[in-house]
Amino acid sequence: MVTIPPQPWPTGLAEDVEPLVRRVLAPNPSPYTFTGTQTYVVGEPHGPDCAVIDPGPADEAHIEAIIAAVAGRKVLAIMCTHTHRDHSPAAAPLAAVTGAPIVGCAPLVLSSDLPRSDEAFDTTYAPDRVLLDGEGMRGTGWTLTALATPGHTSNHLCFALEESGALFTGDHVMGWSTSVVVPPDGDMGDYMASLEKLLAREDRVYHSAHGAAIEKPRQLVRGMIGHRRQRENQILRLLGENPRTVSGFIPDMYKGLDERLIPAAEMSVTAHLIDLEKRGLVMRDGAAWMLPAR
Repeated sequence: MVTIPPQPWPTGLAEDVEPLVRRVLAPNPSPYTFTGTQTYVVGEPHGPDCAVIDPGPADEAHIEAIIAAVAGRKVLAIMCTHTHRDHSPAAAPLAAVTGAPIVGCAPLVLSSDLPRSDEAFDTTYAPDRVLLDGEGMRGTGWTLTALATPGHTSNHLCFALEESGALFTGDHVMGWSTSVVVPPDGDMGDYMASLEKLLAREDRVYHSAHGAAIEKPRQLVRGMIGHRRQRENQILRLLGENPRTVSGFIPDMYKGLDERLIPAAEMSVTAHLIDLEKRGLVMRDGAAWMLPAR
């Protein structure tokens, strides 16, 4: 189990993480967000313009900290990797202050009859421009290119900073924890394909929305793919012993798990089961999952 480090954390402070990048931590720590959501300001420190990536929650103090990190530069774009409520709600109030367009992922609207709660999504998100894979934004001395990485959510994007070899990975890859994949919008097959997509790249460093910079990104991604394959094998082995419901997997697969994270673990197992079902490796009868008859 990952432990959140002790305070103090640098909430509200602009930290220089590389020559073109400043980071501002939002005051929203939790078992799902680690020490909080990290907003990035990209641009030359004394240049005329910049972009803001993942503005975070609509917290007044955090928005003021972002504006301080912008340091008088013109904001050319407010860019969101996806629309969970710890990532995009500050986009609209920040746009109102700066006049910048909201650019990046598509809005995501889930039907009310789907078997998941919509509460994690930002229903106020209204982009001025949706970026497709390979499209981007350019400013003075910086270029950000969108990379479609569905899986954690269907609308998830990463952004590559072409000048430095950095990749802003949102929640797709994080150093402190694996990403939660929640069906039906989250898709384990898409998530694995997106990891393979990153593994084929040569990015120098990852800056995620939660946790420290990832200095050996391909090594981490390779390990994440292996971890998910191990989870698949665990599920198949346990079903080889006997059919079980989703909750029945948790004690064997997540020993010592913080009780607050059990719902996330159940969602992750469900995502694996749905993917395995699509591939014909498992089947279900009501709430019970089992191996197909041979």
